[in-house]
Amino acid sequence: MEQVLEFLTSKSIAEMAADPRVLFATAVLFVLAVLFRWKYVLLFLFAVGATIIVLRYAGGGVSDDTIIDRNMALFIGGTLVIAVVLIYFLLIRGD
Repeated sequence: MEQVLEFLTSKSIAEMAADPRVLFATAVLFVLAVLFRWKYVLLFLFAVGATIIVLRYAGGGVSDDTIIDRNMALFIGGTLVIAVVLIYFLLIRGD
């Protein structure tokens, strides 16, 4: 247990997202959530994964004002899409 806590505290989110052990554990959790129909776990995995993808896609770039504006627009648009999907599945769509 101590090794797991040390691993979690020593890595950044970007490093953990690329670690094969974390990806395998996430895949196993995803399969279990689909099999047992755990709606909230699936939505949590979607939110975390989609946020990491938006951050990676919109985060890179040169320090040019046009690129920064485009990256900010991509980040805002991606975050809004994630929020709309979560609101739809959590509040609008019934079980």
